[in-house]
Amino acid sequence: MPEEGIKFLPRKELLSYEEMERLVHVACQAGIRKVRITGGEPFARRDMISFLERLRKIPALEELHITTNGVLTEQYIDKLKEINISSINLSLDTLDPERFLQITRRNELQSVLNTFDKLLAANIPVKINMVVMDGKNTQDIIPMAEMARDNGISIRYIEEMPFNGTGTSKARLLWDHGAILNQLKSAYPDISKVNDPRHSTAYHYQIPGFSGNIGIIAAYTRTFCGSCNRIRVTSQGTLKTCLYDHGALDIKTLLRNGATDQELINAIAGAIGNRHKDGWAAEASRTQKDHHESMSTIGG
Repeated sequence: MPEEGIKFLPRKELLSYEEMERLVHVACQAGIRKVRITGGEPFARRDMISFLERLRKIPALEELHITTNGVLTEQYIDKLKEINISSINLSLDTLDPERFLQITRRNELQSVLNTFDKLLAANIPVKINMVVMDGKNTQDIIPMAEMARDNGISIRYIEEMPFNGTGTSKARLLWDHGAILNQLKSAYPDISKVNDPRHSTAYHYQIPGFSGNIGIIAAYTRTFCGSCNRIRVTSQGTLKTCLYDHGALDIKTLLRNGATDQELINAIAGAIGNRHKDGWAAEASRTQKDHHESMSTIGG
């Protein structure tokens, strides 16, 4: 959470549910089969469940996932189970209440843990996303891994990216993929590499005796770029073919200027076809070289 908080935008600057629903319909016509709704906390937006229900009725959409910080999610879990949500990614950077408050600027750790417990009870597949930050939460790497011992969940450690709204970027990342793995090896010397699914952004590992698994996402060192097939649309309707680009397409303007489905498909396909070869090239293309937006505006 940025120190100054989040700037809330007028509703007219955001994609409406109707615009987002149409976009998903169009994307499915073009071959998209998996959609993720991401936050922060998606349920901070009113009537999110109704929107998810409409998306779930799109015949070609095979998977519907959510990433959430878990603060408001608990009350909706029964409904998510009912609409057969595919999985939940829970953002959780520490299990310590004081560190949680320092990182998020909110005293909401218990709400997140309540959400986690209820997701397990509902048998909804869960992944925990932990951004590893030097000087803030590295002592939580092993305690977080322990959550996968008996729960059958996935723990994903994510390299810290420069999306903090400050414009600062580290010349060298101390806690990169290798450092995170070495920390895990110090506690679990028998941890072993396992096969990564196609298009995976995580390197997967198994610890003997654990029912769950471990993944490390090299989000800063960007060694997975050759296999990444993700695209992202911000709440303001900007298409990003890479988290590090400055925006590849203004979908909101196309939608509001009356673009046909085929025109939308052609524009999106053109943007994807011209995506940068990797995250380093995408970052180099930015017009504001010294500034990165906050992840709170992109969607964590």
